[in-house]
Amino acid sequence: MKRTITIPLSTDASAAPVAGAASGAPVAAAAEDGEADRSFVTALARGMELMRAFGPDDDYLGNAELSRRTGLPRPTVSRLSYTLARLGYLVYAPEREKYRLGQGVLVLGHRYIAGSRLRDIARPLMQSLSFATDCTVALAMPDRHEMIYLEACQPRGALVKRLTPGSRLPMATSAIGRAWLAGLPPARRQPVLATLERHYGPRWPGVRSRLERALRDYARHGFCLAHAEWERSVAGAAAPVRLQGGAEVLAINIGGAAERLPPEILEANLGPRVRALADAIQHRLWQGGDSTEERLP
Repeated sequence: MKRTITIPLSTDASAAPVAGAASGAPVAAAAEDGEADRSFVTALARGMELMRAFGPDDDYLGNAELSRRTGLPRPTVSRLSYTLARLGYLVYAPEREKYRLGQGVLVLGHRYIAGSRLRDIARPLMQSLSFATDCTVALAMPDRHEMIYLEACQPRGALVKRLTPGSRLPMATSAIGRAWLAGLPPARRQPVLATLERHYGPRWPGVRSRLERALRDYARHGFCLAHAEWERSVAGAAAPVRLQGGAEVLAINIGGAAERLPPEILEANLGPRVRALADAIQHRLWQGGDSTEERLP
C-alpha cells in the first residue's frame, strides 16, 4: 500500500530545551504562545496546564512543587489550585497541605471516550486481535512529547511489560507516537516537531533521523515500527486512527516482547494487521458504528 506523505522535519535549531515538567513543558511557555491571540484566555490555559503537571506517579502535589513544574509564580498557583478544588478538578488534603486530581478530571475523560463511541467500537476489535496474536493492542492520544493510553487490551499469556490505560510512552521513539505524527497533516505536525526538538535538545538529531525513517515506512506501508527503542524489551507496530474526517488523530499499536517480535515479523505480519485494525475502526466510526462483524487479517 503506497501512501503519499511529506516529511518536513527541519525546525529551529536555536530553540532551548524545555525544563522537565511532568507535562512536558512549563505552563508559562504555553501561555506565552497565546499572548498574541486576543481570543486566547491565559488564565484558563494556566488552570488547565496546572492539572497536566500531575504525572502518572504523583498522588499529591503541593503548591510549591506545582509552581516549580509549571513555571508559574506560587501566588498564582495557589489561586488556581484553590479554584480547581472548588470546582472538583482537584482535591485538597489538609493534613498534607497538598492536592491530588479530583473526580472532575475523570468525568471529562469518560465523556470524551463515550461521546465519540470510540471505546465501544474499538475495544472488541482490539481484544480480538490481542487474543489472536498474543500481543498487547492499545489506543493512545498525544500529550506534549508523550502518548497516553486510552484503552489497552491484553493477551491471555504473560507479558514483558503490561501497560494499562493512563500509561505514557515517548512520542518520538515509540511506534504509536510515530504513527500519530505520521497521521497529522504537515502543517499540524510541524509545531509538534518543534516541541520535540526543545524536549530532546542535543539528542534531537539522532531522534529525528530515526523518526524520519519511521515516517518513510508509513509512506510505503501505512504503519510505523519501533524495535527495542523506547524500551529494550519492547517492540511494536502502529497506525494512525483519524476521527471526524481527520479533524482529530489518535493512534493504535500492537506489540510485545522484542525477543519474540523481530523487525521481520513486525513488518510482514503485525504491521499490516494493525493497519487493517485502524481502517476498520475508522470505517465503523464514519458509518455510525455498524455492528456488522468485520474480519481482520
